[in-house]
Amino acid sequence: MVVSTSVAEVEEGFLHAAAFYDNLDSWVDLVVPFVRDGVRAGEPVLVAELPAQLAALEHALGDEADAVALVDMIDVGKNPACIIPVWREFVDRHPGQPVRGVGEPAWSGRREVEFEECRLHEALLNVAFDGAGTFRLLCPYDVSRLTSDVVAGAMRTHPDLGAHPRHATYDAHDHAHDVFARPLSAAPDTAQVIRFGANDLSLLRTGVRFISEGARLPSEVTEDLVLAVHELACNSIEHAGGQGVLRAWAMPDSLVLEVTDTGVIDDPLVGREPALDVSESGRGIWMANHLCDLVQVRSSEAGTTVRLHTWT
Repeated sequence: MVVSTSVAEVEEGFLHAAAFYDNLDSWVDLVVPFVRDGVRAGEPVLVAELPAQLAALEHALGDEADAVALVDMIDVGKNPACIIPVWREFVDRHPGQPVRGVGEPAWSGRREVEFEECRLHEALLNVAFDGAGTFRLLCPYDVSRLTSDVVAGAMRTHPDLGAHPRHATYDAHDHAHDVFARPLSAAPDTAQVIRFGANDLSLLRTGVRFISEGARLPSEVTEDLVLAVHELACNSIEHAGGQGVLRAWAMPDSLVLEVTDTGVIDDPLVGREPALDVSESGRGIWMANHLCDLVQVRSSEAGTTVRLHTWT
């Protein structure tokens, strides 16, 4: 089965389209015409994809592949929160020009929590790039290997599905804001708890180092976690009444560290803007995003939770 899509031409604005495929050949049939049209129109094109897809694209494009920027999505998108900065830098590098991209953040083999953050990322793209000029972004999904929930999530976060029938309602910006304000699952009762204030940062760093070493994480990963938690704790002290709570627990394949406080973050894109543009309050989350395997941020009137996942 080949699942087709068509990408409508628009004069300006952000076009966010999902393309559904079921094997590498059908991926080529969907993506190569979209990329080739951009190259022949003189548009900058960036493709963030899996290695097999990148190789197939280069083969199909031939000499035209030299005009396309190619990046490994497994590298840049390991933590989905790091993908928007890639697209932001690409769009900003070509002011006033129509640009187009291909990005596949949700690949088979990811953990369920990663798919959850991929879905939020796709929703946040609509918030981030509406009004950003002419940017066409095509997001492929492998319907032969992904669950129906992941495919339905793609329908909820993409206004354009091409020729594919829609089985879930597109939620526009509401999905991003609703998910960002929705609490994460509660930490287990067995989680270690460290309450901290302005005078406790040294003890907090020592505690994180002890927890990480107990999980037998490599020393460089331990130091990344210590730095990430320190930055988040500084945010809590500065912007959330001078205190916060760290919780830590082990999962079968990960160590989870979570910082909570009573502060409220209004911007669901916090920590996803380019580093030079990050506000002081968002610097800790930006750093955590680039130091940890996966970061989840949720905030509402009830407070803010930043949950760090490190694969073990």
